[in-house]
Amino acid sequence: MMEPALRELGLMLIAGAVMVLLTRRVYMPSIVAYIFAGLFLGPLTGLVSEQESVRRIADAGIALLLFLVGLELSLRKLRDVGRTAVIAGGGQIIIAAAGGAVIAWLFGYAAMEITFIAAALAFSSTIVPVKLLSQKNQLSSLHGRVAVGISLVQNLLVIVVLTFLTGLGDPEGLSGVEILRGLGLAFGGMLLLLAGALLSARFVLPPLFNWMGPSQEGLLIWSLCWCFLFVLIAEAFNLSPEIGAFLAGVSLAQLRFNEDLRRRVNPLMNLFVAVFFISLGVSMELGSAAEQWLPGLVISVFVLVAELVFFLWIMIRLGYGDRTGWMTGAAVAQISEFSLVLAALGVSMGYIGAPILSVVAIVATVTMAVTAYLILYSERIYDWLLERRILGRWPVRNAALDVHEEHSSGHIIVVGMNALGRRIVDRLVALGEDVLAVDTSPRNLEGLTCRVMLGNAEHVGFLEEAGMRDAKLLVSTLQIEETNQLLAYWGRLFGVPTSIHAFDNSLADDLLNAGATHVILSKAAGTRRIADAFRSAGIFA
Repeated sequence: MMEPALRELGLMLIAGAVMVLLTRRVYMPSIVAYIFAGLFLGPLTGLVSEQESVRRIADAGIALLLFLVGLELSLRKLRDVGRTAVIAGGGQIIIAAAGGAVIAWLFGYAAMEITFIAAALAFSSTIVPVKLLSQKNQLSSLHGRVAVGISLVQNLLVIVVLTFLTGLGDPEGLSGVEILRGLGLAFGGMLLLLAGALLSARFVLPPLFNWMGPSQEGLLIWSLCWCFLFVLIAEAFNLSPEIGAFLAGVSLAQLRFNEDLRRRVNPLMNLFVAVFFISLGVSMELGSAAEQWLPGLVISVFVLVAELVFFLWIMIRLGYGDRTGWMTGAAVAQISEFSLVLAALGVSMGYIGAPILSVVAIVATVTMAVTAYLILYSERIYDWLLERRILGRWPVRNAALDVHEEHSSGHIIVVGMNALGRRIVDRLVALGEDVLAVDTSPRNLEGLTCRVMLGNAEHVGFLEEAGMRDAKLLVSTLQIEETNQLLAYWGRLFGVPTSIHAFDNSLADDLLNAGATHVILSKAAGTRRIADAFRSAGIFA
């Protein structure tokens, strides 16, 4: 006779797979499909009663999900969009939480219920934009990097909220002194774990994984071992396991092999996450959901409209155009999978009841489903809005930042608008060349007389958007060694001549070996001499 827990786990996985298959043609996010599968197995048919062992598997899935999110939090990834992600993501948190709190108050919810609803609305999903933008090959685009950066910055706040809830403990029978003591211990433990994660990324993990050698199986097993080691340490500090898993992922994200590791952990994470969201659907009460459909729907409309309008406004204020603002808003105008985690934690700790979990689940289902279609058809919707003059009315500090025209062949791409880059651009424009200036900062591109493009040139998708394959020349004046070597490599791969700034003379040979056609040896070199060197090197006539 099959064990009940194994039987129910099997039913959950079968129902999840069937529901994903049935909803694939309508591009429903897998998270939403899993919740529907859980509703079918639990409230509708009673086939699954959610055994304790299944809940434990679901909890492990959330820990692995936060581990994977931590793996995305590479400081290098956030470098070019960090300021935008912090400002836009922070503004979104304030608007969504404040607006949600007002709506919840108007519907007559209690103070603690309003607090949880506001907290649930504050975060955007990581899984939905990452999966769908990856499906469209737009993760390396400007709006893709900004959207992922926003969700990663907000995930840091998720950890703070989880730490806060852990420190509060049982809501019954605690004095103010005991609550403050619990919060102090929780945040102290979290800061110690964070320090340990960052120090280990610098001094412990690189030699450890270098000693392991090229074994891919060893890489996966040791990384999972590292994850659960931090989970155990977190529990020793009376913190939630999710905090330890996230910080373990952050430490591994700073290593050079983190992309490969993320791909290897992803299938395992998908399994556990599926079980969590199906079990969430199983535990929902249809009676509560039916009673809460009106506030859930009103809050969903607020989230979608307010966040789309906010991102249009804030991205333009930051120097981007309405196209980038629309694309970014479409990618992040949903609440997070962690919103459901927070609500479920609130129910388990006795702070809120099942009706509030139902409200959050309704908002998550509606916003994730709608934004899935917004992401998939974002270009068509933007063109439709532009034709009806709904968009395109706002002034942009530099309208060229949002131009996505087809590049004519024979243009010159200049990366890095520092003093040397601007001098080279001015000289090339004076020579009558078609120049495209590239930088990660809108401010650096202001005042140029050539076409400009905002973004990080180390991403091959961005270079293709810049028309790299049809360019006459690529020039980099950056003082970032790794990026310069990457640009030299892409130039050789695309068959495009490259002129790279060797800001340290010792780097010249490495750049030439990487594929650079010409090396700029001094930032003080006159632009006329640089142009003459381009000609003598046969880069252009």
